[in-house]
Formats: sequence, structure tokens, C-alpha cells
Amino acid sequence: MRVRKNPMIPLTAVAAGLLAGAVGTVCLDAVQYLKYRRAGGTDSPVAWEFAPVENWETAPDPGQVAKRVIEGFTQRKLPDRSAWLISTIAHWGYGSAAGAAYGIVAGSLPRPQPRYGLALGAALFANDYIALPVAGLYKPIWEYDVKTLAWDLGAHLAYGAGTGTTFWLVSRIVLLDGFAGRRLESRH
Repeated sequence: MRVRKNPMIPLTAVAAGLLAGAVGTVCLDAVQYLKYRRAGGTDSPVAWEFAPVENWETAPDPGQVAKRVIEGFTQRKLPDRSAWLISTIAHWGYGSAAGAAYGIVAGSLPRPQPRYGLALGAALFANDYIALPVAGLYKPIWEYDVKTLAWDLGAHLAYGAGTGTTFWLVSRIVLLDGFAGRRLESRH
């Protein structure tokens, strides 16, 4: 196996990380959907993923955080009709942005490995239980039962595994493309 002499260029690392983060978000949501179905939910994956959010009181945590940031910055109250769109954008944007940050770090390594994504997933899980209680969106971690924490950790590890594996695959393609490009140039 070849070791990259030079790390991935930053723009490529960010782009690969954005893609990897989106795939990781699908993985996280797959675990959460499985939990929903095991609890008796009947909606299809698409209907569940893009379920209506009627108002800010029922908006998921990413939407609540985005609402606070937007309202704090603009000094204007967001209408309830924007809860679904902002929540959806915040959820997918957070997952993709975390993937981009991962891409910058992993892209600077000689050989990114899929397992490195697990550390990302664990770090994001820990961050949720540090930052969100401070924001009043979560209870302190010790107030949750083990089953809830296990499901949430599992979802975040699935995010990390999906992100790390996708980034690894993309980095391999970039490596092979660069290698193939050098071979073609040497023939001329």
C-alpha cells in the first residue's frame, strides 16, 4: 500500500469531508430511525426524516440551536413556519460541517483510516452532553438512563463510522487519480 508523501490539499479535504459528513448523517439517522421503528413508529424513512415541524416548541435540537443563533444575530423572532426548514438545514449542515472539520484533520494525515471516524462520533456525542445541557436543551448526562445513552452513542458512532469510511474511500480515489495522472504524464 502506498503512503501519501503529501497530505491532501485543503480544498479537497474540505470537499471530501462535506460529502463524508453527509453520508455520516445518513448513518446516524438510520440508527435513530431503527429506534423509532422499534418503538412502534410506522412512517417511511423519507416521511420520518422530513416530518413536518409545526412550531419552534416541537423543533429538534439542531433547529433550536440554529434558531437561537439566527435570532441572536438578527435580533428578530423567527416565525413558526420556518421551524421545519431551519431545523432540516441545521441538522444536515451540522453533520456536513463536522465532516468538513474531520476532513481537514484526516486529510493532513499520511494515511487516514476509517476507524478514525469513530473518535469523531464519540467526540460529537460528548459535545452534545456538554453543550446542550448548558443551553437548556438536554438534561445533564447522569439524568439519562443507560439505554437512551447507548442508543445515542450508537447513532453517533454510526455517524463517525460512515464519515470515516466515506472519507477514506474518497481519499483512496484521490490518491489513485493522482497516481494515474502521473503515470499518464510520464508516457508523453
